[in-house]
Amino acid sequence: MTMRIPDAPDADTTLDLLWERIRQRGDLPGFTKAISAVLDAMHDEEEREFNMTQTVMSDPGLTQKVLRLANSAMYSAFGQSIGTVSRAVMVLGTQAIGHLALGSRLIDELSASAPDTLSARLEMEKALLAGHVARQVASSANWHHTEEAVVCSMLHTLGRMMVAFYLPEHWSQAQQDSEKTQQHQDLVLQQMLGLSLEQLGRAIAQRWGLPDSLINSMRKVEPSALAPGEKVPHAEWLAAISSMTSQCASALCQDDASGDTEILRLAGAYAGMLGVDAFAVLQAAENAKKTAESDLGAVHSTKRSNTEKRARAQAALPQPAVPGILQQGVIDMRGISSSATPSQMMTMGLETLYQGLGFRRAVAFLRNVREAKYSARMGFGAGVSALIPQLMFNDAYQPDVFHAALASDRIIFAENAQDPKFAAKLPRWWRDSLSGATGFIIVPLTVNRQPVGFIYGDWSGTAPNAKPSPAEFIILNELRALVTQTAERRHAPASSGA
Repeated sequence: MTMRIPDAPDADTTLDLLWERIRQRGDLPGFTKAISAVLDAMHDEEEREFNMTQTVMSDPGLTQKVLRLANSAMYSAFGQSIGTVSRAVMVLGTQAIGHLALGSRLIDELSASAPDTLSARLEMEKALLAGHVARQVASSANWHHTEEAVVCSMLHTLGRMMVAFYLPEHWSQAQQDSEKTQQHQDLVLQQMLGLSLEQLGRAIAQRWGLPDSLINSMRKVEPSALAPGEKVPHAEWLAAISSMTSQCASALCQDDASGDTEILRLAGAYAGMLGVDAFAVLQAAENAKKTAESDLGAVHSTKRSNTEKRARAQAALPQPAVPGILQQGVIDMRGISSSATPSQMMTMGLETLYQGLGFRRAVAFLRNVREAKYSARMGFGAGVSALIPQLMFNDAYQPDVFHAALASDRIIFAENAQDPKFAAKLPRWWRDSLSGATGFIIVPLTVNRQPVGFIYGDWSGTAPNAKPSPAEFIILNELRALVTQTAERRHAPASSGA
């Protein structure tokens, strides 16, 4: 049945209809939920680096993208391979990582959504193309906010995407009316919806709680000539590159020569304003199309292949320990040990153990002398954030495996935590919160011969837990030495009982 489209509704009526469709179908789907953790990590002043690391590591695909970016030619001046997300966050900064995460989440949602209509799919793929062009142009301009430019470019036509996806009857009608009246489809849609697609996109972005810099870039900026020595303000530059890349993406999707002509025009018009030469824009457009075709299979594809879906599902599964991660993580830590804060070193050490030994969960505990207790401060793994408030115990000695590790200052490996003979060595707090583990490791941390905390990691599953090799134990001991040396040198709160 064909839905009736109201005549010239006001903006509020259109937005109410859109929100209702979103509630019915899912928010693009699930994009707002996915980005909330990224935005929180970008804005958290106290634990920004750890929270961003945790957010990235919750997504195996995003983890690989972050590590590839940190090891790319753009950051080769740092002179060493980077193997941990926490080190990458320190090198690139939480803002760059945050925008990369936002862009990655959007790409994943657009690629996986498989909308019902070819027009919706095409609009989404144009957004991906715009992001690819933006990354190429921003890199050639030596712009320090490349990932921000990518996200702004992908979101520039958010209004078009949302109408094509959620209001397909309006989209189809506008296409028909546009052909009859020879008016541009965007103008027909504006008359039909009661607000422009730009206004619609900005309203959605505000509802999602996106940063102001992204929302302010969602406007069309016409190219303008610059006076000698004049620089384009940051906000204007973002709007300009977003305007140019979204138009380039549309031109790239045209099948005739007019698309090439339009890209030539855009390159000449915007190059000066963006601080690049026209050839760089042309090269960016060509490279972007090749990259998009490789990523998507075809610029106009309508479905993700079963192979791609299986690969995504496989990536979401827990990954086994990867040889070399322990060593690379310690190399990362060693390289910044003289300048890193205790919190940064703890984050890197925790990530290295979590990834390198294939833990299901990894948690860092610190001692508070004044309160006479150990409590969890940070962790990686599914469900860990909810567990952390429950993970605490008194520091007075008890005959259990945790106090034994702390008192002896030796790493303890529990191969079979489910063995009834081992139950007497497990404290009540562990049985209440972590009893699903089949095996675990305790890595004690000592400063000035006093225990200040420990790192805990566990496994779960039917396969036996492999004891670390002698070489791995050497790496683990160096890792804990690096963490504690930094804490001692910086007079960390953990050593004074804070």
